[in-house]
Amino acid sequence: MSSQKFLSAAPILLVKDVSKAANYWRDKLGFEYDGLFNDPPDFCIVQRGGVSVMLAEVDASIEIVPHWKVKSQMWNVYIYVEDVDSYYEEVKQRGGIIDYHIGDKPYGCREFGVQDLEGHDIAIGQIIE
Repeated sequence: MSSQKFLSAAPILLVKDVSKAANYWRDKLGFEYDGLFNDPPDFCIVQRGGVSVMLAEVDASIEIVPHWKVKSQMWNVYIYVEDVDSYYEEVKQRGGIIDYHIGDKPYGCREFGVQDLEGHDIAIGQIIE
């Protein structure tokens, strides 16, 4: 086995309007971005802490199917945080789309879910003892 150290991962979400998607992540979920890429813009990387999510715009004729529509209760992205309760309150105050409310799960996480403008389900969790 290699001793290569992996540093992070950046999931990619398909979106219909990259500007609106990036602004939703910024305004409702508290992420930041440095700019939109290409002309016309069709790509953006939103970041918060050590987490990056890539947003890639697709043609309006393409159907975007969130994972939960294919497999029940399945996320597109799972993000771990240190203090899930305070982030839950932040997202509620910012007006983010809450998919399911905060609670302890049998797999050892306290979590809640949000959705983006395309209906992707993003779980926010904290490992509990």
